[in-house]
Amino acid sequence: MQSKGLQLLETLTQAHSVPGHEDEVREIFVNELREHGELASDKMGSVFCTSGQSGPKVLVAGHMDEIGFRVQSILPNGYLRIVNIGGWWGHTLLAQRVEIKTASGEKIIGTICSKPPHFLSDAQRNQVLGVDSMFVDITARSAEEVDDWGIRLGDPICPVSPWTAMRQPDWYMTKAFDNRVGMAGAIQVGQQPAPDHCRLIVAGTVQEEIGLRGAKALANAATPDVAIVLEGPPADDTPGMPLSESQGRIGGGVQIRLQDPSAIMNPRLARFTIETAEQEGIKHQVTVRTSGGTDAGSFNIANEGIPCVVLGTPARYIHSHNGIININDYHAMVQLSLAMVRRLDQKTVDSFTSYL
Repeated sequence: MQSKGLQLLETLTQAHSVPGHEDEVREIFVNELREHGELASDKMGSVFCTSGQSGPKVLVAGHMDEIGFRVQSILPNGYLRIVNIGGWWGHTLLAQRVEIKTASGEKIIGTICSKPPHFLSDAQRNQVLGVDSMFVDITARSAEEVDDWGIRLGDPICPVSPWTAMRQPDWYMTKAFDNRVGMAGAIQVGQQPAPDHCRLIVAGTVQEEIGLRGAKALANAATPDVAIVLEGPPADDTPGMPLSESQGRIGGGVQIRLQDPSAIMNPRLARFTIETAEQEGIKHQVTVRTSGGTDAGSFNIANEGIPCVVLGTPARYIHSHNGIININDYHAMVQLSLAMVRRLDQKTVDSFTSYL
């Protein structure tokens, strides 16, 4: 199962799926789960697979999209202006490779550039450039040539970053761990034998990176009774972060998030999650975040309210071209998800929201 997870994660990270254009990840999801349950999608493009015949609806979900760009305009000399979709920091972008995906499916490589520093004033060199001051060089010599190559306004643009095994055993570097770790985890959970005590729904949502949008529609379509959200949250174990306060250390195990600005997790479900990890001997770290957000922010208040908890594989340098994870943290996330699903019968799920 662990080697399968590694291969699946590599395949998913190399997919081109920015918000609103999640087709490649969706195709992987469908192909991996076609024989494991009933597949369905909502009208926004989120996809889910249901197995099991009775009991509470237990949702295990990741989001399919990664941060990226779209073609905003085409300059007369063949350069592309871009608009970001998702949160980018200008410091991470210059001289990085990207690929534009045309309507025909062809992918054209380019690099993100700006005016050379040789032509900038000292003050300009010390500023963080915004995306609106950058352009993509695809080596086209005119707007007409760009058109001939099939590139149009609005075409999606994705980072380019090959899957790389690091010198440290079990550590890997590439793009889009946020949130291909969640997608790989959801798929692996869905590939296990159908439960007999609950209805398991594994899902991939769309457009999480631009406002947790897809989760709103999916909640209406799937109507889960409880939600386990799988994520690739930022690690906090790098220089400049006090290690004594670290709650997302690489190699520290699955992260169990209790709160962030988007959601307060159901306290009873959170305690159940921590106790399950302790009883199963699964390495974990508990987290209260003061920034960021996940699909739990939408699931939490959907329908009549869905109790949620977020499980994460900490990743260094998310929202950049080169994130780093320890694969053992990912395996711990999958193990905890499976252990929770095994225990989420009707009585347990009802206990999370029994207030009278």
